[in-house]
Amino acid sequence: MCGIIGIVGKDSVADRLVDGLKRMEYRGYDSAGICTVIDGRLVRRRAEGKLANLARVLAADPAPGNTGIAHTRWATHGVPNTTNAHPHATGEVALVHNGIIENFKSLREELEARGRTFESQTDTEVVAHLVSEQVEAGKSPQDAVRAVLPRLRGAFALAIAFRQHPDMLIGARLGSPLVVGYGEGETYLGSDALALAPLTQRIAYLEEGDWVVITRGGAEIFDCDNNPVTREITLSGVSAALMEKGNYRHFMLKEIYEQPTVVAQTLRSYLRPLEEQVGLPQMDFDLASIERVVIVACGTASYVGMIGKYWIEQLARIPVEVDVASEYRYRDPVLLPNMLGVVVSQSGETADTLAALRHMKSGGLTTAGIINVPTSSMAREVDLLMPTHAGPEIGVASTKAFTCQLAVMAALAVNLARAKGKLPAAEEREIVEHLTEVPAAINAALAHDAEIEAMAHTIAGARDVLYLGRGQDYPLALEGALKLKEISYIHAEGYASGEMKHGPIALIDENVPLIVIAPSGPLFEKTVSNMHEAMARGAKVVLISDAEGIAEAGGDAMATIEMPKVHPLIAALVYAVPVQLLAYHVAVAKGTDVDQPRNLAKSVTVE
Repeated sequence: MCGIIGIVGKDSVADRLVDGLKRMEYRGYDSAGICTVIDGRLVRRRAEGKLANLARVLAADPAPGNTGIAHTRWATHGVPNTTNAHPHATGEVALVHNGIIENFKSLREELEARGRTFESQTDTEVVAHLVSEQVEAGKSPQDAVRAVLPRLRGAFALAIAFRQHPDMLIGARLGSPLVVGYGEGETYLGSDALALAPLTQRIAYLEEGDWVVITRGGAEIFDCDNNPVTREITLSGVSAALMEKGNYRHFMLKEIYEQPTVVAQTLRSYLRPLEEQVGLPQMDFDLASIERVVIVACGTASYVGMIGKYWIEQLARIPVEVDVASEYRYRDPVLLPNMLGVVVSQSGETADTLAALRHMKSGGLTTAGIINVPTSSMAREVDLLMPTHAGPEIGVASTKAFTCQLAVMAALAVNLARAKGKLPAAEEREIVEHLTEVPAAINAALAHDAEIEAMAHTIAGARDVLYLGRGQDYPLALEGALKLKEISYIHAEGYASGEMKHGPIALIDENVPLIVIAPSGPLFEKTVSNMHEAMARGAKVVLISDAEGIAEAGGDAMATIEMPKVHPLIAALVYAVPVQLLAYHVAVAKGTDVDQPRNLAKSVTVE
């Protein structure tokens, strides 16, 4: 969620720190700040709100120095204002923090009892005071950090600057990612490789419990037991160009339009066209032994799990549970032998999903992960990593990650079906053929962008919007409602079409648009019947279907969005596009901040 960057450099770092924050603003934008070290001083500049506000502060009052730390914040403890903005500082140290210190209240009370004075409401400030106490008592920065880290409970990534040590920073991680970057005569810290992309491609990921001392000459890394360790230096492969919008107005629109390419990239790593099969990465367990599947995820990724449930149960004929990760551990789920636990996450660092993964592993489950960041915590901990190849996703509202996750979920469903003896070779050949058609079908869906934009104003004035879908279109209805809520701030709900008569129809009147997702097929007549029940009560309907479905439904809908005719297995990947575009254009029509909607952050790394 929050973004961290630190530089021990050869020349002035302020501009580069701000540039790094720009590349992480998707992680948090309630406030931002930097702190540099020069001539025995900590020079701190902070601002409430977007990063542009910090840039104005620095233009009026620069922060010189060759070493510094910076932070863009998504508030957990304390309201978003300048006082609560990071870095937090004492006379001796300044630090930035991503995560949450669960025992901060008791630590704060202890520090206040010893006469320490706090200026903020944040949990982070207690860490600054704890480290400062140790330094003021004569300890070295390394010894100070070594003494404080065991006292912290929760999840954190820290970057710490010291007034008397202008050529050194210390970083630490527990539950939140932190990356070390290696340059020529410079060394860096960052929340992720994206922040460091313009500075270096040579990075090392700190492991759980690691802490690191960086200087211009390199990095010394220690594990949770304070033993010196070596972490592999790899090439990140992240290009700074990936962080640019190009000719698109917003990152979200750019990422919607990238879907044909990234879904093709993802499918390319799973399809075996010569064998006419769908493959998976090599694994150390037998899929044939799996008797049940549990899929755990948050938000949009949980709807991937719901669609996966339809696919796996239909193809492999084994039962599937789908759980919201934030609830999973707390209901004390039954973990059975021969159960496969699947986590779905774009970042691979989502706190609730990571905790659910560890709970499943502690119960003896074999685990798999559909994950976009192959170096993330989840990717390293699952027994089977099934990577997506969506590339960096900057817009907070997930788009291309969702469709790439669906592509991988389809591959898992097919492999489970084959392993269980439920998928004849001829049927798998047909599935390969349909999956191969997905990128072109998504392109065809994108061709309707202009007409979706033209009708967006009819939705933008609504206070409430309902989405309907049946079968695997029901999770798409939930996803459509979530997208609209996230970026346009219009209240929206998704319902299974057959549930309309069981309560939601009471909400219907001429002021409540109804978005109906209904490809032609066996369930179409029932969905259209539900649609007409709503229209009889004044609902303004937008029907998303193919030409056959639109013709069969009649001409009574307020608007229609025509999709290509596709096989039911790939319909979700194609119909995701109009759902995303509709939310996007409604948000643009309302003038909201599409890429950085209020109160949201891209990667939720605290519970």
